[in-house]
Amino acid sequence: MSTTAPPAAPAGAAAAPTGPTPRDRALRIGAWAAVVVVGLLLAVLTAAVGPGQQPSDVPLDPSSTTGSGSRALVRVLGEQGTEVTVVSDADRIGSGEGTVLVDDSAGVLAPSVARRIARTAADVVLVTTDPAVLEAFGLDARPAGASSTDTTASTASCAIPAARDAGSVSTAGVTYATDDPDVVRCVPSGTGADRRWGLLRTATPAGHVTVVGTTAAFRNDTVTRAGNAALALGLLGSQEDLVWYVPTAGSADAAPSLGDLAPPWVPSAIGVLGVVAVAAAVWRGRRLGPLVVEHLPVVVRAAETTEGRARLAVRVRDRTHTLDTLRIAAVRRIGRQLGLPRSAHVDEVVRRTAAVTGRPVGQVGAVLVGGPTGDDRALVAGATALDDLEDAVGLAVSGDVRRASRTAPPRTTDDASRTPPTGARARRGPRDGVAGRAAPPTPPSTTPTPPTPPGGRP
Repeated sequence: MSTTAPPAAPAGAAAAPTGPTPRDRALRIGAWAAVVVVGLLLAVLTAAVGPGQQPSDVPLDPSSTTGSGSRALVRVLGEQGTEVTVVSDADRIGSGEGTVLVDDSAGVLAPSVARRIARTAADVVLVTTDPAVLEAFGLDARPAGASSTDTTASTASCAIPAARDAGSVSTAGVTYATDDPDVVRCVPSGTGADRRWGLLRTATPAGHVTVVGTTAAFRNDTVTRAGNAALALGLLGSQEDLVWYVPTAGSADAAPSLGDLAPPWVPSAIGVLGVVAVAAAVWRGRRLGPLVVEHLPVVVRAAETTEGRARLAVRVRDRTHTLDTLRIAAVRRIGRQLGLPRSAHVDEVVRRTAAVTGRPVGQVGAVLVGGPTGDDRALVAGATALDDLEDAVGLAVSGDVRRASRTAPPRTTDDASRTPPTGARARRGPRDGVAGRAAPPTPPSTTPTPPTPPGGRP
């Protein structure tokens, strides 16, 4: 046996490279470095020229040009000679003849700061929905919900000069309910007991405070409707100086939160409790151990289910359902004996049974399907007929077609109890499980009988 050796490489030929060359590695590193550099440049450019100074969506923001801001009102006030100063610290408000706009739309102003402003500022315009702040300014009023309807209300008879000069204003904003006769009420909405107001005024220790719920008069998108501009300019531009005070959350002027009211040791206690809870969970988890499979200590006999269902059937006297259960089981056993699949229809089982046993199809169908069972005698007769049919099928399958095709007369309960088992049942033994086997049947004699000679004598 000979083998052919592979051709040798020509002399002087260089071996093929098996890995990346230094040039390939340098190109790959350079490509990744370029990607990183480009990404950094894009991030820097986005941070430098991307968002910039976006307009704020805070309601009544004096520097916002959005629809909910108040930049247009501030610009018009400045053109009319009113100097607008925006502050977020109550200490910068001071005292004097100027107007102070307290914009507490966020509801963060502390009542103590509100009482201090009421004692020092002579002309205050208040925007708030906090009942505590209203009470701090001496107003016996409560917020009654928002009014989003784009309608106008007449203010020609209002006792507030700025509202009376406006003639009519938009009702969109917040409404208030009050029963205090000393409070001046304007911009009504609703009727009867649901009467609400969008503009209130009452006296303070230093002067008066005007609560503005119709904030549509201050917004960029609605300041030009109806007499909104006249109302806003009359309330805020009546003095040479306007302090636009906007309290912020977390500042010294804000109302204390739940965290501020809690003692300083509460965060540490919560942390310790969290650590204890985690440690307890780990301890209990390790103590329980791994999951195991527990075997049942008692073995339940399968016959108990059958016996239980039988007792239930006896109790409710449901003979038809009981016989139907026996019929279904018989159909399955007969179909298995005849070699039919489990999906075979009962009609096919009836036809095949009639064919192999030689019995009429109607008789076999009456036994396997039947109808309602009226009494115990019919139940026993139906069960006996099922046994006889199974015996006939067994005989036919085993080859004894003559005995299988013989139609047995219907038997009563007494006859069935007195007649000894024959055929396939005798060979199988009793159905109740008692051991025993009947003797096989004696085969017929095969010895021929000699013919009788003429005259009658052998």
